[in-house]
Amino acid sequence: MKFDPSLLKYDVQGLIPCIAQDHATGEVLMMAWMNEASLARTLETGAMTYWSRSRQAFWAKGETSGHVQRLVEMRVDCDDDCLLALVTQEGPACHTNRRSCFYTAVRDGERVVISDPL
Repeated sequence: MKFDPSLLKYDVQGLIPCIAQDHATGEVLMMAWMNEASLARTLETGAMTYWSRSRQAFWAKGETSGHVQRLVEMRVDCDDDCLLALVTQEGPACHTNRRSCFYTAVRDGERVVISDPL
């Protein structure tokens, strides 16, 4: 069956969440938003391209930092309303210079930083 991005369930702003996961280690790196056009660009080029809600523009991961993400495989959840991108990450994924954006744990009711910047 051919994949048709227009059949996904986008929110009222035309966006769908995309979780980026390291394809080799399984580590969850980040979550960002995509729209139909950024998803099409990603699938066409292999370079992860998201939609920046604050700038209202495409955001090619790593275009300014050099910390690019290359798509290995795109997956769609069972409800067609969330994407999982298995990627190869060059350098840190987080703007705080950490490997993952999920560097804060909640332990015993406290926020605990579990990863230092690279």
